[in-house]
Order: sequence, then structure tokens, then C-alpha cells
Amino acid sequence: MMLLMVSPNPAPEQTPALGRAETPIAFIQAIAAAYAQRDLCVDEALKKAQIEPKLLKKNKARVTAMQMELMSGLAMQELDDEGLGWFSRRLRWGSYGLLVRASLTSPTLSLALGRWCRHHGLLTDDIHLSLTERNGVATLQLDEVRDLGVFREFCVVSVLRNALGVACWLTDSRIPLTATHLRFAPPAHADSYRVLFDGPTHFNAPTHCLQFDAGYLALPVRRDETALQQMLERALLLTVRPYRRDRLLVEKVRQTLAQHPEHSRNADDLAAWLNMSARTLHRQLQEEGASLQQLKDSVREQRARTLLLRSRKPLKQIATEVGFSNEKSFIRAFKTWTGQAPEAFRHKA
Repeated sequence: MMLLMVSPNPAPEQTPALGRAETPIAFIQAIAAAYAQRDLCVDEALKKAQIEPKLLKKNKARVTAMQMELMSGLAMQELDDEGLGWFSRRLRWGSYGLLVRASLTSPTLSLALGRWCRHHGLLTDDIHLSLTERNGVATLQLDEVRDLGVFREFCVVSVLRNALGVACWLTDSRIPLTATHLRFAPPAHADSYRVLFDGPTHFNAPTHCLQFDAGYLALPVRRDETALQQMLERALLLTVRPYRRDRLLVEKVRQTLAQHPEHSRNADDLAAWLNMSARTLHRQLQEEGASLQQLKDSVREQRARTLLLRSRKPLKQIATEVGFSNEKSFIRAFKTWTGQAPEAFRHKA
């Protein structure tokens, strides 16, 4: 079931195309090595995936995302190993499906990824996955417990990408990486890493890890058993699906409006504070099904309710603190939000 080589986080300007050969042939070579390890012939699988056998001898060759999906799917079933030879014992077909199911009931991504890491250790002890958070940065780390040999790069890249892809799927959110760190030296196909991982990739690093804004760890898990069943039915035949929706943005905007009202006067000020253009801000909020005005109203309403219930401040002062130029505008807006006047709301409470 492994979501192998599906790109969950392409850069915003990229449009993944199944017809573009971006995946390094090195990963197909690693699959061929797994066949050889079992004394099996890889030729038929290559044929079904429409990969010319002669490409295996061309280290600079590339295959398409669909070819990679087909090849890995065939190999996992024929070898009965979702690990494709990486580990000292096979991961039977359905192993990664069990990991997803074990994480599905988590209330937040933090707990889901924590479970994913712990349960992955039940599948194999050849690698160790861990999740940490420090200074607002989440780090998903992979440590090699034994020598992975010729499968090293393919294993590390696939396991990290699979965990990230599952995280995106669970939260239905794009999770942009701030950095990718890999212990091995830059391979001949290092340029492919701009597609494999967004953000900068650092080779010869002290450890293998992905890093991203820790705020994503608080996102709720949005999938259920029905969604899981639908995903499992086509997990290896998925077309490349770019997660362009960023659910953390709404929370960032809401928090900024509440804590830094000086940046909420107009979209340009707010966007600059969030290090993006006003156009990108509006577009991404629209993709999330929200609007800047809706979020402003939501924050203002919550602030107004708090002041009305917890203070005896006059309406004129509350109107100013909430962001209205006059008391009449505030009263009119509050009636629209709640169906009653501010004073009536205060006395009723």
C-alpha cells in the first residue's frame, strides 16, 4: 500500500505531469536488485511498467511518476514485500496499511506521526523513526540501525516521503518542508531532489530528517475509515496529487488578526507580515474555503463577545478595541453575527 514516489508537496510553481521523466533510474535499479536478491527475473515487471531494460545501465536515465508507481506496485506484490528488499525481513503486503489505520484515530497530526514512528518499529528494527519538536520546528528523523547497502538511498528517501505523504493525506493539507537533511553524499541525480522534496536539500548531513513548521503538528486528523478504504483501493495507482491546500494558513491568519491587529488594516499589510503577497494570501484562503473578511469577522466577533461578557466597558470603547470606527457600525455588525444587539447579549448572559 506504500505511497511510493508520489509527490505530496511540489513547489507551488510546479505542475507534476505523469509524462515527465523526473524519477531517477537509480530507484528502478534498486528494485531490480531486490528481484536479484530473491533470484527472480525483473524483466516482466519492467515490461508491464513500460520501462526499457537497457535504461537500467544508464545511470542518468529517468522514468515517469506513473512508471515508478506501476513498477513499485508490481514489485511489492510479486516480492510480497512493501519494503522492496530494504530490510532484513520482508514487510508483507498490507503492512503500511496497518500503520495508517493505527494512526487514523489520532486527534492531531502530532499524535498520528508519533504512532506512525512507534509502530514502524514493530515492522522492522533496521531503521528507527522519531518525531521531535524544538523552537517551532518539527523534525521527522530516520536513523539507520544496520547497513542498508545498495538500498540505502532508495529506502531513506522512500520512507521519509511516505511518512510525509501520509501526514499530508491525514490532515488533507500541504506541509511545506523547510529543509531536508540526508547523510549520504549528493548522488549523480542530485538535481532530482528538487522534485522529491520541496525546500532545500542538504547532503552529507549528520542525520536523515525532514523539517517543517511545528504548527502543522496541531492540525486535526481529517480522515476516517471510509476515506481510508477508498485510499487503500488505489494507493499504488494514485496519480500524482499535489497538496496545494495549506490548512495551517487559516490558523496563522486568525492568530495574527487576534494578536497583531495593527497588521489587519488591509490585505497587503497582513500578507507582508506572513511573508507572502496579498494575491497569494487571497488565493490560498480561497482554496481552503475561507476569506480574509470571514476571518476578520470571526476574530472580531470572538473578541467582542469576550469583552461584553468579561468587562463592563462601554460599547464605544469595545467598538474601538474590536476595530470599528464608530459604535453604530459595531452594533450593526454584532447583530449580523449573533442576531442580537451587544447590550442584549451582555444582559442575557
